[in-house]
Amino acid sequence: MALIGRFNSLQVVKYTDFGLYLDDGEDGEILLPRRYVPRDRPSEVGDRLDVFVYLDSDDRLIATTLRPKIQVGGFASLKVVQIDRVGLFLDWGLPKDLLLPHSEEKRPLQVGDHCVVHAYLDARTRRIVATARLDRYLDRTPPDYRPGQAVELLVVEQTPLGFKAIVEGRHWGLIHRNELFKPVRPGMRERGYIRDVRADGRIGLTLQPAGQAARDELAERILARLDEEGGTLPFGDKTPPERIAQLFGVSKGTFKKAIGGLYKQGLIVIHDDRIERSR
Repeated sequence: MALIGRFNSLQVVKYTDFGLYLDDGEDGEILLPRRYVPRDRPSEVGDRLDVFVYLDSDDRLIATTLRPKIQVGGFASLKVVQIDRVGLFLDWGLPKDLLLPHSEEKRPLQVGDHCVVHAYLDARTRRIVATARLDRYLDRTPPDYRPGQAVELLVVEQTPLGFKAIVEGRHWGLIHRNELFKPVRPGMRERGYIRDVRADGRIGLTLQPAGQAARDELAERILARLDEEGGTLPFGDKTPPERIAQLFGVSKGTFKKAIGGLYKQGLIVIHDDRIERSR
């Protein structure tokens, strides 16, 4: 039995002029319309295809090889394309837009706005629905992340302390303001790193990797930039942190440690107002 709102590997049982019928066990057969049949290889009875299953406008199960921007159980930032008395309709990459009922809004939205939502299956109608009320769908059990661990982040919203983000599609985390060294906005997917996990389970995040490998990578970028600029960069003690963050995406302190290491290796010379490649 196919899982609605997810990708399924289903077997072809019938070939017709208007598409393929796929075996769905107890639910019978699901149509894959001809326009979605892969053209790179002919499909025959007995073949298996990876398809996304959802309900069409007549609430019938239908399959597609298109890849939606979100699956049931997932989170994504989607654009509002229409609003009516029922709710808001979101572009999720399929012909039939995804409904966000008014009762599931967290803040007022207008056509053209983007909103991070969770997709779930309505138990009564079997329709895929979106909600912007995310708390109930995130894991509240104590996380087992370790400091420095690389994680995938979905930035959700700005707060007075920084930006809230969903960690690995499971937990809330916070990128503190003092860890923001490049532009961040809601809806962005970023590679982040665990800064700390507090006793109460709250997760602190950073966008900068730690450790020797990260320092070596930054040092290589500084040397490459020096070569691009003819051997000199106008960076000194008075350089604003914002300028360093804009060019290298790191804090001023991290940058100074990197150039200090390059100086000790004899690769650069540090002046009050600039750094230079050693000759």
